[in-house]
Amino acid sequence: MSYLEYTVKTVPTGLRKILFFNWPLAILITAIAALGVLQLYSVAGGSFTPWASPQIKRFILGFLLMLLVGMMPIWFWRSVSSLAYLGALGLLLFVEFFGAVGMGAKRWIDLGFMNLQPSEVMKIALIMAIASYYDWLPLEKTSKLIWVILPAVIILLPTALVLKQPDLGTAILLSAGGAVVMFLAGVHWAYFITMITAGIGLISIVFQSRGTSWQMLKDYQFKRIETFLDPTNDPLGAGYNIIQSKIALGSGGWSGRGFMQGTQSRLNFLPEKHTDFIFTTLAEEFGFIGAISLLSLYALVLVFCVLSALKNKDRFSSLLIFGIASTFFLFFAVNMSMVMGLMPVVGVPLPLVSYGGSAMLILMIGFGLVQSAHVHRPR
Repeated sequence: MSYLEYTVKTVPTGLRKILFFNWPLAILITAIAALGVLQLYSVAGGSFTPWASPQIKRFILGFLLMLLVGMMPIWFWRSVSSLAYLGALGLLLFVEFFGAVGMGAKRWIDLGFMNLQPSEVMKIALIMAIASYYDWLPLEKTSKLIWVILPAVIILLPTALVLKQPDLGTAILLSAGGAVVMFLAGVHWAYFITMITAGIGLISIVFQSRGTSWQMLKDYQFKRIETFLDPTNDPLGAGYNIIQSKIALGSGGWSGRGFMQGTQSRLNFLPEKHTDFIFTTLAEEFGFIGAISLLSLYALVLVFCVLSALKNKDRFSSLLIFGIASTFFLFFAVNMSMVMGLMPVVGVPLPLVSYGGSAMLILMIGFGLVQSAHVHRPR
């Protein structure tokens, strides 16, 4: 036994777990959150209120939750996966009947001190449930039709409830995150080809439903698709957001206008500058260099998650890490594509950067699960 191994073994168990934490990942997460606070300070005109100060408090609470979740044994999280999923599904049903309404959507539960968005909870609970299912299922049954139906239902139930809120962006993240875990678990690619083909057919039906009694999307969602295809059709209405976003992105150039010097955000041309469109404010102030720096930090988070998953010999832990990493990737990929005009605006925040309570805390709990899998992996 080496001196290092002896030293680690003599450290009390709790402290030993802290030493085994994936600290490079935790430092990267903190760096991204700090950049988010910096941007919230900037878009508020050089003030910690109303956004930067609450965001700092939420991140500190989230970081503590990450440590707490990471200290818990991974077998505990495996055993409560089904309960977590059923609880999240119950919250979605509660929202359907008693949820708080805001901006034309019913997505939140008013807790008094904060608004809880159950669809954010479901993003992590769904990954846990699918990973637990394939950890239980023998490998030879993975691609048999009867064993593919149950995880498909597990994914489709919350997706349908979230679509009804309506929240197209979160529904996309839920279905895509669950599908990634199924694919990584070994489900045959033919199922996914079938799903993609069915999806294309469904999109066709959705467009045909417009203007009928059985219209499948809200009018504003159809408007978003039209705006995505040609924002100039309604430059002062539905196309305003994306046009201003592109102006802000382009005006930043290589090195940006400088901290707190972004004209689009300072003069309030850019809507939702502290939430969905915060990436454009960063690109305007710090330019291409700032944007690619943030993207690099996100990429490094993914790298550390993937390395941890590949090294983990526990099937549940590995699938869980991959699932949370893929959800994190979809978060920032969809948001950046959205504000650059590469896909319709679907209301997905930029992870750890956009202002928000539920999204921040749930994502930090997700990273806590990654830490738990990393700390308690077979060594």
